[in-house]
Formats: sequence, C-alpha cells, structure tokens
Amino acid sequence: MSFGGNLLIRRLEGSSNASSLKNCYRFSQYLMGKRALITGITGQDGSYLAEHLLSLGYEVHGIVRRVALEDPEGRFTRILPILDRITLHPASLESYASVFHIFSKIQFDECYHLAAQSFVAESFADGFSTMNININGTHFMLAALRETQPECRMYFAGSSEMFGKVEEVPQRETTRFHPRSPYGISKVAGFDLTRNYREAYGMFCSTGILFNHESPRRGHEFVSRKISRGVARIKLGLTDELRLGNLQASRDWGHAADYVKAMYLMLQQDEPNDYVVATGETHTILRFCELAFSEVGLDYRDYVKEDPTFYRPAEVDVLIGDPSRARVELGWEQTYSFPELVSEMVRSDLAAMEQRSKYDMQVA
Repeated sequence: MSFGGNLLIRRLEGSSNASSLKNCYRFSQYLMGKRALITGITGQDGSYLAEHLLSLGYEVHGIVRRVALEDPEGRFTRILPILDRITLHPASLESYASVFHIFSKIQFDECYHLAAQSFVAESFADGFSTMNININGTHFMLAALRETQPECRMYFAGSSEMFGKVEEVPQRETTRFHPRSPYGISKVAGFDLTRNYREAYGMFCSTGILFNHESPRRGHEFVSRKISRGVARIKLGLTDELRLGNLQASRDWGHAADYVKAMYLMLQQDEPNDYVVATGETHTILRFCELAFSEVGLDYRDYVKEDPTFYRPAEVDVLIGDPSRARVELGWEQTYSFPELVSEMVRSDLAAMEQRSKYDMQVA
C-alpha cells in the first residue's frame, strides 16, 4: 500500500465508521500506481508539489533542462532531499519533438505544467523569449498530450498578472483580463490555449489563477525574497540599505506550500474548471518590509530606499483575489497567515547566512 494510503488508514484506525475505513482503502488503492509529470519541478512550486504528491503515494517525474543534469547540486537545490525518489527527464519546452518524445514513451495520469519565464521585470527586458517559452511551451505540452495520451489530466499555471489593470476588486474567475506586462500577456495566451483544448477536444485541462505565493524557496529576483534576504544581510552587517521599487504596490500574498495543494485538488474533480487561488487579503510592499525588519528588531525606515529605477514600465497597483470557488468546490484552505509567511522567510534567510558565515570562518 502507498505511503499516503497508510497515513489515511492510520487516521481511521479504531474508528467505528466502517464505511469511512472502506472508502479509505479504496482511495489508497486508487492512488497506487498514479504517475504525475511536473514541468518546472526544480522551482519553488515544483519542489513543493513534488513533495506533496510523493506524500500521497504518487510516482513523480519531472522535466529539466539537459544542462541541469550536469550540475545537480547547483541546479537541484530545492529538490535534493527527494532526488532519489523522483525521475527526471532532460527536455526543452521550446522543442515540440523533445516534449513529444517523453509523452510517447511514458503514460501519465496527471501533468502539472508549471515551467515558465516567470519574472515580470525580465519579461519587459526580453519579451521575445518570454513569449516563446511561455506560449509555445504550453502549446507544445497540450498538443503532445492530445496526440499521445488525451486522457491525461493537465494543470496549467496561470497568474494574477493576467488581471493586470484590474476592472473589479477582488478579482475572480469571471474578471476580465487586462495584462500589463509581456509575462501577463503570455499567461493569458496560455490560459486561452488550455481552455481551447478543453472545449475543442474534450481534454481534462484546468487552470489555476494563482496570486502571489512565496516561501523560503522563492527565487532571489522576486521582491519578497529580495526583502527577506536584504533584512538578513542588514542584520548581519553585510549591507546598510535595501533599494526597492514602488512601495505602495499591493499584493495578495500566500504560501507556496498551501497553493500547490490547490493545484492537486483541481485535477481530482469530476469536471475540469478554472480557479482563483488567493488569500483574499492584500498588503503593500511597505507592509512586507515593516514586518520583515521587525522580525529582527529593526525599523525598516532606517534602511529601505525607494528607487525609481526598479519601477515597472506599466505598474499593477492592486491585486487581491476571491478564492470562494476554490474553497467551496475544492475544499481548499490556506494554513499560513501573512505575518507567518514573512517571518518564515526572514528566519530562513538569516539562518542560512549565519551558517554560511560560520563555514567561511572555519575555512579561513
């Protein structure tokens, strides 16, 4: 029996509810042998999702760039603890033949398409690459699945950046898209492609319109991680200021570990659909800074500098999602509060830098 199935059984042992125990066994049997493919498995979301699926007894596969296999310790930092429990396939999402080759050899029950050029600032700097990777990569995945295994369920990672210049607050599944960046535009195209394959070919394709979700595994280029690392560096005396862009921009911030569970739940439904995943709360970047600096006993006003060079060419001022459908239909709930998220990120970066400093001193 799978590990996930055993957990369910243990929770119901001793219960007089025979029906629940019987259903538990059925569920564990259902999970046995389920196989999932994750693109972007080495990223923040991919690593959390892989861990979650493994805990449920899945056989987990991931697509990675071939060059990454040559430097696993550098490229696979987030998945090193589970590297011996997953199967990786070298491929390029910019090549249909590369994607088709994997699907033609291995059958999957579920496919989670998370890989993308996801840094908004970079999409302004290189819009061509962003469009090519994000739109063509999604199209290649859908086309290859349709050709080889149309019964495989697919999840597409949408983004709150699709809403852009918002027309209503909060944003929900029916809110019109008005993207304000090449990244947002590419995600709208991916959303439409996914919906089209669902409607035209009857495939089980769902999109998660995820609002900002962070964690200690967030990339260093994103503002949340830039703040948490900046706080740690200032606390340790490695720098004396933190330069950021628009401090009044508001975001709906949640924890990635919570949000990947919503991805999984979307593919367990009877019918495919699209869901907003958010906390329903919004906070400014200034508030993020205030909480982050107070975590280490500092006042952000002494260190944070607003720098116009970090402004977006077209700013998205306020993003706040309405997760009602996800909560009602999926039974999804967040477990992290905003202060808990900020605290975890700061403490993680501070501990990592302190450890590195001790190591450097020992080596010296």
